[in-house]
Amino acid sequence: KVLRLKNVRRADLLTLTDCYVTLWLPTASTEKVRTRTIRNSKNPVWNEAFCYKIDRRIKNVLELKVCDEDTVTRDDELCTVLFDIDKLTVGRTVRVKFQLLSPLFTQNLFNHHGERKTGQKVWRGGRFLLAACICLENLKFLFFLSLYLEHELTFVVKGSHEGSHKILLDSEPSLRIITFHCVISDQTRLEIILPEELALQNIYGAILLSVLCRVVYSSSGGLDVRLGYSLCREEQEFLWHRKKYVAAALKKILHLEEDLKDHEVPVVAITTTGGGTRSLTAMYGSLLGLQKLNLLDCITYIAGLSGTTWTMANLYEDANWSQIYLEEAIKEARKQVTKSKICCFSLDCLKYYYNDLMERIKEGRKTSFIDLWGLVIESMLHDKVLNINPFPQKVLSDQRQGVDKGQNPLPIYVAINLKSNYSAQAFREWLEFTPYEVSLLKYGASICAEHFGSEFFMGRLVKRLPETRICYMQGMWSSIFSIDAMYVWNLAVDSEDFWSRWTRDKVKDIEEDPILSVNPYEVDTCLLSPSCALSSTLRDVLTGRPTIAQYPNFLRGFQMHSKYLESEGFSTWKDTVIDSFPNKLMETADDALSLVDTGFFINTSYPPLLRSKRKVDVILHLNYSGGSQTLVRKAIGIPFPKIEISEEDRENLKECYVFEDAESPHAPTVLFFPLVNDTFQKYKAPGVERTPEEMPEGNVDVSSIFSPFTTREVCFSERNFDKLVKLTDYNVLNNENLIIRALRMAVARRKQQKY
Repeated sequence: KVLRLKNVRRADLLTLTDCYVTLWLPTASTEKVRTRTIRNSKNPVWNEAFCYKIDRRIKNVLELKVCDEDTVTRDDELCTVLFDIDKLTVGRTVRVKFQLLSPLFTQNLFNHHGERKTGQKVWRGGRFLLAACICLENLKFLFFLSLYLEHELTFVVKGSHEGSHKILLDSEPSLRIITFHCVISDQTRLEIILPEELALQNIYGAILLSVLCRVVYSSSGGLDVRLGYSLCREEQEFLWHRKKYVAAALKKILHLEEDLKDHEVPVVAITTTGGGTRSLTAMYGSLLGLQKLNLLDCITYIAGLSGTTWTMANLYEDANWSQIYLEEAIKEARKQVTKSKICCFSLDCLKYYYNDLMERIKEGRKTSFIDLWGLVIESMLHDKVLNINPFPQKVLSDQRQGVDKGQNPLPIYVAINLKSNYSAQAFREWLEFTPYEVSLLKYGASICAEHFGSEFFMGRLVKRLPETRICYMQGMWSSIFSIDAMYVWNLAVDSEDFWSRWTRDKVKDIEEDPILSVNPYEVDTCLLSPSCALSSTLRDVLTGRPTIAQYPNFLRGFQMHSKYLESEGFSTWKDTVIDSFPNKLMETADDALSLVDTGFFINTSYPPLLRSKRKVDVILHLNYSGGSQTLVRKAIGIPFPKIEISEEDRENLKECYVFEDAESPHAPTVLFFPLVNDTFQKYKAPGVERTPEEMPEGNVDVSSIFSPFTTREVCFSERNFDKLVKLTDYNVLNNENLIIRALRMAVARRKQQKY
């Protein structure tokens, strides 16, 4: 029950406020309700009751918005209160008073009389965050339509996946079946909208309509979205196979007398950074160096983003690439990198781009400039082979052939999901892509790789589309066109103060009522103050993105579990300003995924390797950044060694740094390989000095603004390509002892631990 409001400030100088309050509980109803308007009063009294049927197993946060009604202009929003229903006790009447930014106004706004619990099913398993609140999901409404011919009726169920259906009545009245996927609540209803010409007549009985509405199918079996932070069955099987390769390689390299037991085999991973064609080329050299040292078979995971995803996708076109000498793959990459890119814009290619994009539109997909960029990448990295389909029609799940027997490391591609009206610094969610699954790390939600791009609702696959070709994924993984102005500002100013002051939501914690329950999983009561017109305009400008890759969100229809804030998995990966606002998280889940290149915001592919279930012991950080050679920050709640580089070293970086934490047995050892030209200037191979004639070959500029390897370069000369490959190859070879030492320590640590 909404009671009253005291000392309301004026929204304008001419009149007193005409106040009303809107209530929205999205977990119980798709509709917002409101009180009546009390005119010209600074102390309005409503005393109006509203009823909701709620499920205590999901997170229910009530939004109370105070507004000033205007007859000419848009209504003014004075403030919004977010109140967690979990603070209330069933059967107990409680009056809640909110202190709203004195001296503006104080408020006795909410009177609670008790609520009912439902018997609806919640999908659980461990400490999952997402709960589907009902067991009835796939609903069929049957309608017998008759008599009014040649007119179109619109059937609407708000909050459903379909939204609406239109039916044209023909000369053969018959039984029509309409399917809606929706969450059923007390306020869910079917609306029938008449054609405009009939609605204007306002004549009762103009349409004779008999309606039969009943549930004829209930779906409560297994979900198509996998919930949980564990590894999928296919990845676990991969690890079982891969351990055999790793154990054999380590026995040979470390000169071990006995075979390693399964629990003694360390997990070694490679993490890379972005950098366009530079990172594509440099990664080939690093992998070649590891192969020469017989270390490639020791690697279990390879994580990539931006340009390194181009290298990875090319390599995994061969199911046995790591078992074959990489010189051939490098030779092919050299041909593609050094060729003129004008051919990518020939008439034949442009026609191919157009036809392929039109085919995606016909399939029902959203397309953007990022998709065109993906097609351009495809033509930059491959030779034209056919006229109809000029390039290989590869998909991510094809790469399973290269890992099912454990013959290669498991590739992990990384992207981040952004939210409109929020900068990447304020909101970002990590996604990982493997040949087996696509996963949102924070929520512990995963789908099969071949289903990415299809539509889901409440964990069900409701519209399956053909698997997205990997060229479109590469466009998204390496999109250089989704930068917002806020990112550019932070690069120039290196300050969050401007964003915090002008463009972030103004949120104040007003939790102070001692009569309410206090539990760790409850959300504090908050007051949101609306932004002024200037702030809203600045926010739109600074967070606007020219274009972005959008895909259906497989979290759509899910609701947050009541104790999601207690989840260790969620706490590990939460990294946004709205993590404590479940209604905002649900709103984001209902929006399409807005995926961008991680490299332009957080140039690292660490997160997937830090998942606790992967138990990574050693990480080779291959840094191909063109600017600052920095390391990842310590993630919240994740064991990670302390990163310290002296100021002297920052000025003159070495080829390899080792970071480890002896006090934390679960923290991985990190070997950091910055992109530098140090001893390579004088040595053409480890221990082999250059002759005076060979010294020019050691002159490789990878850091200055005049470098031929800047991110904007998409084409290298043959000489520069060879130089960069040799440099990164040498930097790995020259630090063999550090790598071997880290592997030996990882084996020793594994033997001491009990798994």
